[in-house]
Amino acid sequence: MSKMIPVEESFTEWRRDPEYVKAYSALEDEFSLAATIIKARASAGLTQEQLAQRMHTTQAVIARLERLAAATGMKLRISFEPSSAG
Repeated sequence: MSKMIPVEESFTEWRRDPEYVKAYSALEDEFSLAATIIKARASAGLTQEQLAQRMHTTQAVIARLERLAAATGMKLRISFEPSSAG
């Protein structure tokens, strides 16, 4: 069984490397959505498999969503707008 290292601990170590910081900064928007999805899952204390069960889907779908978020180069923006009926 392998030892689990908290992701924040890994990021702290990686951020000491100037080349990592430069590369990460260049890709910050791409990672934003993926990080948001992963953080929400981790904050809930769920593995991909557990989240998949709650969503009535498969772990592979969750992994694809996380990869999609990382690969699109899109920036997630959420806003609340009045409905037309309001």
